[in-house]
Amino acid sequence: MVSAHDHERATRDELVLIGGGARSGKTAFAEELACAIEGPRAYVATAEPFDDELRARIDRHRADRGDAFDTLEAPVDLATPLRTLPHAVVIVDCLTVWLGNLLHHEHDDASLERAIDELAEVTRARRGTTLLVINEVGLGIVPESPLVRRFRDHTGRAQRRLAARADRVVFCVMGVRLQLAPTLITLR
Repeated sequence: MVSAHDHERATRDELVLIGGGARSGKTAFAEELACAIEGPRAYVATAEPFDDELRARIDRHRADRGDAFDTLEAPVDLATPLRTLPHAVVIVDCLTVWLGNLLHHEHDDASLERAIDELAEVTRARRGTTLLVINEVGLGIVPESPLVRRFRDHTGRAQRRLAARADRVVFCVMGVRLQLAPTLITLR
């Protein structure tokens, strides 16, 4: 399990992948880790305000963060801001939404895979701490829709690629934070 002492261990130049289900505590954990690090903080938000409910949700999240973070909206191109942000710590929330955005903007499978690879390389090379938040979507039943199966599969591949490069992988479930062992499955 991840303890309160983990906040003290947050260091510069660390890549942390934080996964779990909806409302499992992923973002709260990322924000706690970020606030334990000295220096400027950035929050890279990926949600696009497609409807009134989502706009209200985005406004609520921004208000909750207050002035603890500089917020940047990057719904499709994550690599560019991550290459240039000079902040000591950056949270990217959330990669699941980002992948959904890429599908919404009609990226084919090859361009999705290239975007995931580019993100993995950029985050590994970035100076400063990078906290990546992603939902676990593969623990349920096999989706009926080909589009949803495609989304689930790309999300799983992104998780594996990013976990292979991460210094730490944390899984949040039912409000509990579990640090996963660094043994990884070989990527294909």
